[in-house]
Amino acid sequence: MIGVFGGTFDPVHFGHLRPALELLEGLGLEEVRMIPCRQPPHRGLPQATPAQRLAMLKAGVGDTPGLRVDDSELRREGPSYMVDTLASLRGELGDTRLCLLLGMDALAGFTSWHDWRTILELAHLVVAHRPGWTAPAAGEIGELVRARRSDSVDALRAEASGRILFQPVTQLEISASGIRGLLTAGRSPRFLLPDAVLAIIEREGIYRTQD
Repeated sequence: MIGVFGGTFDPVHFGHLRPALELLEGLGLEEVRMIPCRQPPHRGLPQATPAQRLAMLKAGVGDTPGLRVDDSELRREGPSYMVDTLASLRGELGDTRLCLLLGMDALAGFTSWHDWRTILELAHLVVAHRPGWTAPAAGEIGELVRARRSDSVDALRAEASGRILFQPVTQLEISASGIRGLLTAGRSPRFLLPDAVLAIIEREGIYRTQD
């Protein structure tokens, strides 16, 4: 199985990287594709350029076994719809199981995503959450979880797509917007993101002005 971890990564930080590594190991995935978004459908454009975000992501991942940077969305024009990315990966990887890795905030808005039903035909959803957390029970998301929830990785391997698995990970309360705010204020974000990422930010003067 292949994990798919999308985001603007503006900039990438330990709140992205640690859960990605824990999901890679905890689910026994072959790899996790870290896929920076070119044009987010539901928010403004990232502050850093695509080239800068790609460079920061590559620096953050480094030589970590099993984490792979995939620039396919950056090379595709128009809004970066996850359904298009998954369809492309399906064409590339054939019958290999795909697991779309989400946080709880993303799951809460999942049914507003472009063509979300097709996403469930292409991949499983793996929702990273804090230990001790319980799944949502109300509304459209609650109904979706009740219909599709699986409680084991083996269940994901047994079916081609469409299941939802909740996986506890270490949740780090770090936000890219908070890091940008520190930099704009002339303060240091060290220990919130890899030193190699911070070095690129400082060298290129990224985020030194207001969004």
